[in-house]
Amino acid sequence: MSWGVGETTRSRRPYHVGNLRAQLLEEARALLESGGRSELNLRGLAARAGIAAGSVYHHYASKSALMAGLAAGGFRELEAALKEAAATAPDATPIRTCALAYFGFARSQPALYDLMFDAGLISEPEVAAARDSAFAVLESAIAQARSQQDRDADTVHKVALAVWACGHGAASLTLADGANADSTLMEDVIQGLEALFRRR
Repeated sequence: MSWGVGETTRSRRPYHVGNLRAQLLEEARALLESGGRSELNLRGLAARAGIAAGSVYHHYASKSALMAGLAAGGFRELEAALKEAAATAPDATPIRTCALAYFGFARSQPALYDLMFDAGLISEPEVAAARDSAFAVLESAIAQARSQQDRDADTVHKVALAVWACGHGAASLTLADGANADSTLMEDVIQGLEALFRRR
């Protein structure tokens, strides 16, 4: 195997062959967070990981495939955050608790969150499946809310879609505003959702 002029295996970071795909995603995530999508390219990733470029192409045939892997991983992380929120939410506040978890994830991972909802990636099978799985956690939590107990599954699904859409919209607006973001926006959105879905 050729490592390039002046390079040896000793100058490159070691990696475990059986876990290379996960390590590549970890390195790609670091590139995304530090420099944005412009920093993501397979040859650069290979250099950062200390492996031959061919090893990267074995796992990801293109930059789009790599980004899809990152986006799907992001939705899996969001799913985990929503599961934790749902498990710890008081009976009366699952919508609030899950919405805050959603917003907290978006705020803590802005570059990844933006990638997750990229129009060119969201329909990729791996990404779509991970998104649907995360949404299902939110829908299940809302179904357990006291205010939704006597509603049919179709109505609960629509409520969950509304919460998901509002959470995404508020998170996107806040992230777009950056340092000028209104810190009360998400709280206002949550209060609006609670008022909208409160049973009289």
